[in-house]
Amino acid sequence: MTYLVRSLILFLLLYPGAAIADDYPARPITIIVPFSAGGPGDVIARILGNAMSATLKQSIVIENVVGAGGTLGTNRVAKAAPDGYTLLLMHVGQATAPALYAKLPFDPVGDFAMIGLVTDVPMILVARPTFPAKDLNELIAHIRNAGDKMTFGNVGLGSASQLCGLMFMSATHTKLTPIYYKGGGPALNDVIAGHIDVYCDPATGPTPYIQSNTIKGYAITGKKRVATLPGVPTSAEAGVPAFDVTTWYGLYAPRGTPKPVVDQLVSALQTALKDPALVSRFAELSMAPVEPERATPEALEAFLKAEIGKWGRIIKAAGIEPQ
Repeated sequence: MTYLVRSLILFLLLYPGAAIADDYPARPITIIVPFSAGGPGDVIARILGNAMSATLKQSIVIENVVGAGGTLGTNRVAKAAPDGYTLLLMHVGQATAPALYAKLPFDPVGDFAMIGLVTDVPMILVARPTFPAKDLNELIAHIRNAGDKMTFGNVGLGSASQLCGLMFMSATHTKLTPIYYKGGGPALNDVIAGHIDVYCDPATGPTPYIQSNTIKGYAITGKKRVATLPGVPTSAEAGVPAFDVTTWYGLYAPRGTPKPVVDQLVSALQTALKDPALVSRFAELSMAPVEPERATPEALEAFLKAEIGKWGRIIKAAGIEPQ
């Protein structure tokens, strides 16, 4: 065996990721979305996958793995081969899972290689069309006067709508009675029909109904108004700055994915988030890509850890026991 061959073998033993990264990606990449097709996460994944594939020169396939509040799909990625061919697009549920599930089969931080944040989708607090309040302060007053007789719709444990409802009650010191739905569509339909009082959903859902005056929009839960709904104030503008929650999305790979592969994915993500077609499509859905400095492994990890702590306190204060 020549010295050159021995050196090559030793290099590959010490740096196995180098061989994988050398021809990565050599085949299509799968992004697992732990929610149903057609929902906000699925739509974001398809827009993002299309933009990233242009840089990676490979097709990106979206696979919906639904169940257990998103933990089934997330666990699939946690247990996948760490070769860069199975990725996860997951929302804020990555941070709330530890407080909601007693026997979580994965570590939301330790079992993943972070790639970066993708977008913050603001939530919108809406109410039935006959709700008498003209602004957020009046809505809060109505809820306080009614005790716990007012209802709010949500799509179940760990859903963005449930988390938004919890944050609203925490910020306003109010109590609402939850009404559970299997999806955002049925919940919105019941708001429109007046069967439930309030609902909180990512901006991608209620926007057209607010624009057509089918339902009432009271507050955007992000830092600034959205261009598609210029007449709806932020929660801070409406007088409740603590009501601040977004459905943020991050991109992950399994723990142990070689750094050169992660670096390629980070580069592809950052390039995609500057793509004019992606920016335009996101804007149509009342959201925007994150700043470049947030689309990094370091930023996602720090943010995820902070969110785990924040939501752990809110969920505990709401009296929700882990399942």
